[in-house]
Amino acid sequence: MIVANEKRKKNIAEYLLYMWQVEDLIRANHFDIEKIKKDIISQYDQPEAVKEKITRWYEELIDMMRTEGVKEKGHIQINQNVIIELTDLHLRLLKSPQETVYGAVYYQTLPYIVELRSKSGGEKLSEIETCFTALYGYLLLRMQQKPVSEETQQAIKQISSFLALLAEKYRQEKAGELNLEEK
Repeated sequence: MIVANEKRKKNIAEYLLYMWQVEDLIRANHFDIEKIKKDIISQYDQPEAVKEKITRWYEELIDMMRTEGVKEKGHIQINQNVIIELTDLHLRLLKSPQETVYGAVYYQTLPYIVELRSKSGGEKLSEIETCFTALYGYLLLRMQQKPVSEETQQAIKQISSFLALLAEKYRQEKAGELNLEEK
């Protein structure tokens, strides 16, 4: 909750990856709030009142995951909404004549997106969700200390740059600093 709130304010891409990790932590702990309290929440160096808020936050996420049918896989609607928002912004950035740098970075990333989508086994993900899925998969491989090919590392580097730029544009838009209208 504390980390999520900070990340949401500073970097929407990091926020989304963090929230996907929280979903996986909930799954790994079998939706058992007592286990989550013992293994995760107890590690926070926070007063009891804050730990109670964190516990309620996890309980709400558990309820959402159950209600929305994403116990095995998938993402809760609040996380899907971030993807939808980012996809909408992405499309508006591509149409904006002022955003030539964004367009150039996107077109440098596009071959990797196309390749990833062809390997996805027919799963219909947006380009933005494809990028996040690739980055999250890479992070999981790194945490498991599994080898990653040079080719994959190159793709992840480009995708990371693209998502970082999109996240910055999102921050600018939320701060009222982004004007996509034609001049």
